Amino acid sequence: MRLRSAFSMIEVIFVIVVMGIIAKFGAEFLNQAYTSFIFSNINNRLQAQSESAVEQIAAKLQYRIKDSIIAKQADGTFQALSSANNAGNIILEWVGSDVDGFRGDVLPLWSGIIDVDLDIGQNVNITSPQSNLASEGALIASLSSNNSGIADSALYFIGSNNDINGYGWDGVALATQDDVMHPIQAGANNDQFQSSNADNFAGTDVFEFYKLAWTAYAVEIQNNGDLVLYYDYQPWNGEVYTDGQNSLIMENVQTFKFVAIGSLVKIQVCTSTTLVENYAICKEKTIY
Repeated sequence: MRLRSAFSMIEVIFVIVVMGIIAKFGAEFLNQAYTSFIFSNINNRLQAQSESAVEQIAAKLQYRIKDSIIAKQADGTFQALSSANNAGNIILEWVGSDVDGFRGDVLPLWSGIIDVDLDIGQNVNITSPQSNLASEGALIASLSSNNSGIADSALYFIGSNNDINGYGWDGVALATQDDVMHPIQAGANNDQFQSSNADNFAGTDVFEFYKLAWTAYAVEIQNNGDLVLYYDYQPWNGEVYTDGQNSLIMENVQTFKFVAIGSLVKIQVCTSTTLVENYAICKEKTIY
């Protein structure tokens, strides 16, 4: 008679206990690993989104006319830029210098220089040597989807009066050339600007260096959490930001804050997720 070995009762119980321990802690380990993966994925996504939003705004702010930047509520009430505690729907606005036209292709489409000696006593046209205003107008039309052109543009003379009221932020078109922004159109020659106002450049302090602008910009966080960029509107022509075109910067934005000290602007964007309650990632940047 041959005997065959088998598990004893103690061995069976031991195996069951070990399998129970493995099942309990193994499930917890897998759950923790999965939870860590989810949070890591959410964190990385929010990090990328908030950084992308900050960089998009900073890329526009970098080429602002520095004295033009303002903050206001949707009802038009101006707010102090020196405070970062801008709660609620606070809009950041500024006038942008046309960096695309200044870079041009081979040469700048607007040179940034006025020949003040050539135009002494000239009230109608002022000359900007080496500028190509026909190409500049075509570029503006392309960037604005044919909504704007050189006739919608304005000059900012570097060194001129920089009163904040002279940009047209109150929604009233600028009436004289005494304001900061000087609405222009193409002049008699391809390198000449002509005033869009009835008084031309008579009595205007024309400085040697200028910046050309064809649009202002505004950034607003809406009630649904969308952070929106507005562009292609001209305050010097009496337009407000809602008259322009807009594009979505980022969804699920919890806060958009900013503070300006002198010529420095610091912005902060916090993005959130619907997957985790009360969890957001913030990124900030200082623009000189």
